[in-house]
Amino acid sequence: MSIKSFKKGVHPYEGKELSKDCPIKSISADDIMVYPLSQHIGAPAQCVVSAGDRVLKGQMIAQASETISAPVYSSVSGIVKAVEKRAVCDGTVMDCIVIENDREDKCVDGFGEDRQLESLTAQQIAEIIKNSGIVGLGGAGFPTAVKVTPKNADGIDTLIINGCECEPYLTYDYRLMMEKGAQIIEGTKAVLKLLPNAKAVIAIEDNKPDAIKAMEELVASYDRMTVQPVKTKYPQGGERQLIYAITKRKINSKMLPADKGVIVVNTATCVAVYEAVCKNMPLIHRVMTVTGEGVNSPCNLDVPLGVSHAYVLEKAGGAKEDAVKFISGGPMMGVAMCSLDVPVVKTSSSILVFIQDDVSVLPQSACIHCGKCVSVCPQNLVPQMMAKAVKSDDFKRFEDVGGMECIGCGCCAYACPAKIPLIQLFKYGKASVINMRNKD
Repeated sequence: MSIKSFKKGVHPYEGKELSKDCPIKSISADDIMVYPLSQHIGAPAQCVVSAGDRVLKGQMIAQASETISAPVYSSVSGIVKAVEKRAVCDGTVMDCIVIENDREDKCVDGFGEDRQLESLTAQQIAEIIKNSGIVGLGGAGFPTAVKVTPKNADGIDTLIINGCECEPYLTYDYRLMMEKGAQIIEGTKAVLKLLPNAKAVIAIEDNKPDAIKAMEELVASYDRMTVQPVKTKYPQGGERQLIYAITKRKINSKMLPADKGVIVVNTATCVAVYEAVCKNMPLIHRVMTVTGEGVNSPCNLDVPLGVSHAYVLEKAGGAKEDAVKFISGGPMMGVAMCSLDVPVVKTSSSILVFIQDDVSVLPQSACIHCGKCVSVCPQNLVPQMMAKAVKSDDFKRFEDVGGMECIGCGCCAYACPAKIPLIQLFKYGKASVINMRNKD
């Protein structure tokens, strides 16, 4: 089968060898668990518990407040200590539910009980996904129920299962494909019941030949599923780039993939769908990669939502003495953390620890108009023009030169010899345009 891809992009150091051969290990919950009400794109969930309440594992503690929202569930049994403001990994302060773990692990009725996928209707599956708090676990955090129930469900012909994992260092999706491939397939089958005319394509970068082989064996008996190898290149797993690679259809910021007959779901999200639909388990845990040259024992851990990043790093053997930088997520699109005392949420994909801060050791200089940023931008933008507009506070110009089409992948900043903080400029530019539109 031919290998597909998109145009442009970059080839950063992969770093996956540190953790790719480490099987997933489960860790227990901590004594104090913290659950932010906003763990997804859209409106924050609405708290439905109060201080002093006793809760069970798998109990809803915050309900979806709007259509684009998602409920939050407790991953432990215990007592609600407070509903208060706390910081999350990007430094934002938001409302959080704090629960003291009683270590009894008492679950709500029916938790973990088997359900037969074949006996469920499409409407029942949609309701289960909606009520289970599942969001995109690849990093975006868009509520999965909204994504897989488009208005034009009959018009969706392609369901792409994103197993690319193009971010350097991250290996949790790879480990899921190697260890829980059957669950990924069952989750995919559940989504396909919502999309009667779609066929599923499992896209995997060609640096994971064993995962490609494993998934090909699993889909061999399903005529609505195939595996498609794609080129190892960043950002191959970006939604727009992956859609183009598989279907040659182009998506922009004013469109949804469903507008072009496509839906993209991450492999980890498929596992969560399987657990919700077939095992009656809401989203209360996720697999994370803990890695980097500054980690004592790189690994892949199955983590209860609500524990702190510091606790997870401790379970991974801690950081080396000369560790200087900690990142939540991948090195290209992740967030540098000023504190590890923040909770793991649904979109927490990894903890990266480095012994050198490349941002601080590589000094910034003036743009020399070399065009390297243009040559790698997967959106075919001109980052140097966008940066100039933002620096001049000319946000109308930023919008005119396509700034709102930026996907924040970081290819331009990676390629820039002047080390200009382009992504930070573009985030500021996009936020300013949104504010400008709201005022109008």
